Formats: sequence, C-alpha cells, structure tokens
Amino acid sequence: MSLQSAALSRVKPSATLAADQKARELKAQGRDVISLAAGEPDFDTPQNIKDAAIQAIADGKTKYTSVDGIVELKEAICAKFARENGLTYKPAQVNVSPGGKPVIWNAMLATLNPGDEVIVPTPYWVSYWDIVLLAGGEPKAVMTSAEQGFKVQPEQLEAAITPRTRWIILNSPSNPSGAAYTKVELRALADVLMKHPQVWILTDDMYEHLVFDDFEFWTIAQVEPGLYDRTLTMNGVSKAYAMTGWRIGYAAGPEPLIKLMAKVMSQTTSNPSSISQWAAVEALNGPQDFIKPNAKLFQERRDLVVSMLNQASGLRCPTPEGAFYVYPSVEGLIGKTAPSGKTIGSDEDFAVELLETEGVSVVFGAAFGLSPHFRISYATANAVLEDACSRIQRFCGAVK
Repeated sequence: MSLQSAALSRVKPSATLAADQKARELKAQGRDVISLAAGEPDFDTPQNIKDAAIQAIADGKTKYTSVDGIVELKEAICAKFARENGLTYKPAQVNVSPGGKPVIWNAMLATLNPGDEVIVPTPYWVSYWDIVLLAGGEPKAVMTSAEQGFKVQPEQLEAAITPRTRWIILNSPSNPSGAAYTKVELRALADVLMKHPQVWILTDDMYEHLVFDDFEFWTIAQVEPGLYDRTLTMNGVSKAYAMTGWRIGYAAGPEPLIKLMAKVMSQTTSNPSSISQWAAVEALNGPQDFIKPNAKLFQERRDLVVSMLNQASGLRCPTPEGAFYVYPSVEGLIGKTAPSGKTIGSDEDFAVELLETEGVSVVFGAAFGLSPHFRISYATANAVLEDACSRIQRFCGAVK
C-alpha cells in the first residue's frame, strides 16, 4: 500500500523550487553555478519595514492573532486597494494568509467540488495547476502563444467556459511570461465573464508595481464593477517590497468567500506570523518612494537580458511588459545536439544540458504548461545577468 495519498499523487513538486534547489546543491559541491530559477527580488527589505518588525517584537506583539489577519493590516490593505486600484473594501472582506500560495489554496479548497473546472491560461505559474488538483478540482488549460503576447483572447475564454466552470485564474503581470493585460484587453475578457455568472475570477496581481515602459496597471474588478461580487483580488508584499521570506499574501473579495477561506485557515495554518503582519502594515502604510526606482532597475535588467538572449543562436525572446521574468522560445534548438552529444528533444532537455554544460539554472517551459520555452528570473545584479547570458550564448552557439 502506497504511503502517498491519491490526492497528492495528482500533483508534482514545484519545478521552480526544484531547479533552485538543484543549483544550491551544485554550488555546495563547488560548482560554478548561476541560478536564474527563483522568483525573488535581490533587494533587501526596506529599513523602515524591518524596524516595524523589531518594534513589534519589543512591544510583545508575538501572540496568536485573528486567524486571517490583524485588523490594522486589513485596514492598510483596504486603504491600498482604494488608493491604488479604486476598489472599496471593508476589513471583513479581506483575507491575510502566510503567502500568496495559501491565499489560492484557501480559496480553491473552500469552493471546489469534484468535477469543478478552473480555467488556467498558459503559460501559468506552476502552483496554480497543482493547487487546483490538490483541492479536488480540474484545471483546464487555455493555450496562448508569443504571437498573441501570452494573453488569453476573449474568444478562447468563451470557448473554454462550460457549465462546470467554477473559476478562472488571471495573472497580470504574469509569472512566467511577464505579459500584462491592458485595460482594453481586460475589458474584452470582462465582457465574456459578464455573460457567465457562475464563473468566479481570481486575479493574481502580485507583480502590480513591476511594470515597464509607462504601462498602466489595471485589475479586472476595477475595469468592470459588475464582476466585483465574484472576484477575489489577490496581492502581497513579497515582490514590490522585497519581503519574500516574510510570507504575507492577501486578497479582498465578497465577504461570504472570505469567511469560508478563514474557516479553512482555522484548521490548517491558523494566522500568519504576527511579526510579519506588523511589518506588512508598515510596508503598505509607509513610504512608497522606492518602488518606482526599483521597477526602473528591473526594466534595465529586462532590456539587457532580452537583447543578449535574442543574440543567442536558436533563441527567440519576446519583451515582457512587467514582472521580472522572460520566457524565451527554444524551438530553434529542438532536435539538435548539445555539446555533450545528447539530443535536445524538449525544453527540459535544454535546461538540463545548459546546467550541466555552462552552470546556468533556468526553469523549463513544460512546468508552466507551454513548450518549448524556458523561464529566466532577472531579479539579480547586471553583472551576474551578463555572465549568465554570455554562457547561454556560448551554449547555444555550440549546439549542432
């Protein structure tokens, strides 16, 4: 009899975490490895946020809190949504979880029944698919392409919706592609969703503040107020505030859904770290002036990486609108022979051979539901990115 449950057997470990872990192991063995696998800003958490956490410890704010977040943080989140997105929520409509993944897990576990479908446009963040499976639902891919900007089109969405459709997950700017939906593009999707009142929307806006070239960010409940009562608008402090390890994700939506998510938390994680919550209060209420300069640095890194990858033989790298990822195509290398003598039959083969030959760790596209591609996180120093991209160029040039 297998130790593993039937539910867990449906899912795969996170490919992004696995790639990053493999790079760490090779480094520990003395290998010269550059990891571009993990989606984590290289900036330090701002000092005022760290100070708020230290003060919370000094003030003894180290006890259990309300299961889905302290009221002070919920109020800060409401203020953020009003200030930046024109969305009005009250604290009872806010969920605070220990990271973005638990927000999604809480929502899916609270609402999905066997056979319920969740539309997940490709390429998708690796965890969407497996969280839906683990929660007992059926993820349903809608395939996009570089030619359509890695964005689902309204006619594709219309064709994918069935009476069993429970949710669609939208992510803009996207992990892994960096693609971001304009107001006009969201309007077109909203027009489809308005015709299907049984479909709920989870919009993952985690990279909201990392947009480039004067791109204007919009979220779908802001574009179409008619969707407000069935949209869960998710965000967090990890990316914009360089707080990945603090583990705070949050979302706002209809109060009945928020209550169900809290019910899940009451029997799983309980509250997020009290200290992290007080740090997040300061993040949202405190100075925001560092966010745009940080985004400008990411834009410079994007331009560097896109330029160098497009000079590599066999690669084609679109220019993303946001986040800190690129999602190049390796179609020009499939079927060719790597320097090791092995045939590159897939994007996973490409990633394995690149790591073995040049010591550059990337995540293969099949993990995100769309091949043949790979993802690079450019959330690291320019010198490191130049070195990594030079190695990729060298590797591609040696493929025959």
